[in-house]
Amino acid sequence: MARIFDESFKKMAVELSYLKGSVAEATKELDLDASRLSKWRMDPRFNGGAVLPFNPKLGPEEQEIRTLKKRLKDAELENIILKKAVAIFSKGD
Repeated sequence: MARIFDESFKKMAVELSYLKGSVAEATKELDLDASRLSKWRMDPRFNGGAVLPFNPKLGPEEQEIRTLKKRLKDAELENIILKKAVAIFSKGD
C-alpha cells in the first residue's frame, strides 16, 4: 500500500534533508525513497518557495544567478507555449 504524506511532513522532510546535509541521510532517518525527497526539495510548495533548492556550496550571488537563469528558462518555455497556442487558435478562424 502506498504511503500518503501531508504537506507539513513534506516540508519537515525537506528541512531535515538540509539540516543533515544530504538527501541520503534524511531518507535513512525517515525511511523514504531518495527520489521522492529529491522531488519535494525541487517543489516550491515544500522548499520555502525557492525556484531552486538551496546549494550551500554556492555563494549568494551564484545562487541568485542560478535562480534567475531558471526563471528565464521557464519564461522562455512559457513564451514558446503561448506562441504555439496562438498559432493553433488562429488557424480556427
